[in-house]
Amino acid sequence: MDIPYTVKPRPDTGLYNAKIGIWLFLASEVMLFGALFSSYIMLRAGAEPGTWLTNQLQVPLGFINTVVLIASSVTVVYAWANLKMGNIARARFFLLVTIACGLVFLLIKSYEYYHKFSHHHYPSTDPYWALYFTLTGLHAFHVICGMVVFVYFWGPGASMWKTDPERYTNRIEVVGLFWHFVDLVWIFLFPLLYLL
Repeated sequence: MDIPYTVKPRPDTGLYNAKIGIWLFLASEVMLFGALFSSYIMLRAGAEPGTWLTNQLQVPLGFINTVVLIASSVTVVYAWANLKMGNIARARFFLLVTIACGLVFLLIKSYEYYHKFSHHHYPSTDPYWALYFTLTGLHAFHVICGMVVFVYFWGPGASMWKTDPERYTNRIEVVGLFWHFVDLVWIFLFPLLYLL
């Protein structure tokens, strides 16, 4: 027996099951990151004047990472659009570019981490650094998770295209929604941590 509504939309919501599932999951992610953002804002607002660290990060690196993630969101959309048009080869190319963008992001972030840890440019008990490493570390973990799923659907998972192309297209759309959320989180993290 096939699971209903894996391809066709549910009559009550107009969405297929995986899309409903990812929206519910992203709602929980909003609460998680919202709590962390709120912690940062409350601790910063409550800090004694002149005690909160600023200008501790390399803004050009953060800006490059922002551009890289925005570009990766565009390539995910291109991958999905090519699947809708039936062009798996071009879709896989854009998935590969998306994976490469994620890798570039992680390499830049790891360089920043290495620079902070190797030169010990941070007081280990400072709340700014605790929140910086928590927020960016959790975000990087989400980038890695998204990349793992994209690698699967680029590689062995692409065989689904031969047996059920519409379902495969839906899966790329769902992972793409997760990826857009991860990119959106970074768009908020960049000014909060690097610019303000």
